[in-house]
Amino acid sequence: MDMRTNEAVAPERLLVVTGASSGVGRATAKSLVLEHGCSVIAVARSAGALEELSNECKAGAGQLHPLVLDLEQADAVAKVQQTVSGRRLHGLVNNAGLLIKQPFGAWTAPETSRLFHLNAAVPLLLAQGLAPLLAGAPPGHVVNISSMGGFQGSVKFPGLAAYSASKAALTNLTECLAEEMKDLRVRCNCICLGAVDTPMLRAAFPGYPAPVGPEEVGGFLARFVLEGHKFFNGKVLPFAVSTP
Repeated sequence: MDMRTNEAVAPERLLVVTGASSGVGRATAKSLVLEHGCSVIAVARSAGALEELSNECKAGAGQLHPLVLDLEQADAVAKVQQTVSGRRLHGLVNNAGLLIKQPFGAWTAPETSRLFHLNAAVPLLLAQGLAPLLAGAPPGHVVNISSMGGFQGSVKFPGLAAYSASKAALTNLTECLAEEMKDLRVRCNCICLGAVDTPMLRAAFPGYPAPVGPEEVGGFLARFVLEGHKFFNGKVLPFAVSTP
């Protein structure tokens, strides 16, 4: 007789991480799979980067499920919903983002529209579309990844007006989502990142030596999306050793 039939089987913890091809998103997805045994739907545009990440996660107790998808597409939310396929979702990390840097006077309407769409509207639409699957006990947790550029009272930098404004919209959205989803028992919090050594930071501040690497931040975010709902809701939390 197989005595293992009497052993309790831990329920699957399923999460969605967007922007998982590089930087903080990649490190977060990897930590969730390798260190916490979670199943992660990793969303990104780059098939090659997701394949590489999937190979690196094969040794983990969890599973990585790559989803090659451009979140700017009109049917992006529907495709994420189809991939979740009705399963209970424990977390959503809205990490995908767009950086455009322009001197004041050179901004165009299409550029600002793209920034606000990907950095603020897409997280809203994903949270809205996945909220029924995040509902339940323990509470599902939406974590929005913003920037210190969008944190009220922080130092601002030239060339980043529309980017910082779109990230400020994401911080406000976090507070709104916490209210919108409270009856579903879904929690929502925002982490405003300072200087982390990622391709986006290097594009914004060439040559700036960031004091923190993506692996350290990804490890923190993995723990936060799994545990932070116990202590925070509707909170905008700065995470910065330096700004930028």
